[in-house]
Amino acid sequence: MDERLAAQLAQRMAARRKPQRGAKALWVRIRGPLAQSRLAKGILTSLFAQAMRVVRITNPPVKESAELTSADGDYEPCIIALWHGQHLLAPAIYPSKRKLVAMVSRSADAEMNAKVIEKFGIRAVRGSGGRNGGRHQDKGGAQALIALKKALEDGSNVAMIADIPNGKPRDAGMGIILLAKLSGRPIIAGAIATSRRKVLDRTWDKTTISLPFGRRAVAVSPIIHVDKDASETEMESKRQELTAALNLATDRAYALVDGVR
Repeated sequence: MDERLAAQLAQRMAARRKPQRGAKALWVRIRGPLAQSRLAKGILTSLFAQAMRVVRITNPPVKESAELTSADGDYEPCIIALWHGQHLLAPAIYPSKRKLVAMVSRSADAEMNAKVIEKFGIRAVRGSGGRNGGRHQDKGGAQALIALKKALEDGSNVAMIADIPNGKPRDAGMGIILLAKLSGRPIIAGAIATSRRKVLDRTWDKTTISLPFGRRAVAVSPIIHVDKDASETEMESKRQELTAALNLATDRAYALVDGVR
């Protein structure tokens, strides 16, 4: 196939594509200008943060709800692991008196997330959780892990999203395991659920939006320790253990708010 024929074919395929419509198309059109407007970003982040506070206030915790940290602080500073798409309410319900540093993606779309969590007194570190224990992490991801390790050494808890953006959902990456190995700090696998929610089924991670006027629950699994001398095989075993622990916590949180015992 010569270059001219390939170009014609590409043009025909583009012409056949249906234009985006609805909220997604609107967001695609406006996110560029919004990203350049400091005023617009400030207004939006304030609105998002206030909406999260409303959801927290109007969703009282069920009796069996836990905290995202160890109840008595014995295991702190710790690494809090959450699933993508199930973590959005976390900044609003995290105990405000306990220091927290959270890893946020370096993508342009995640800049808003970083600004929102800062409204709750949470410091954002930009980076990626890594797919293979750091062997294929970019420079930004490695720097983020160093910053998170320093935060743990300074007494702050750290929050990370376990699964890799646009990868396999509900499958923990190796970044959290590597951080636990380097820092010697334990991992707490947590999950948050509300009885009233909207699941965005077309998103890769089934992003879940918590809605007001229901009830909420936090569930955590037993802590996970990673030995500083752990081999690659042992780290892979811990990665699988984290995946299972997060799924267990998620099932428990939804069972609590949905009245399943």
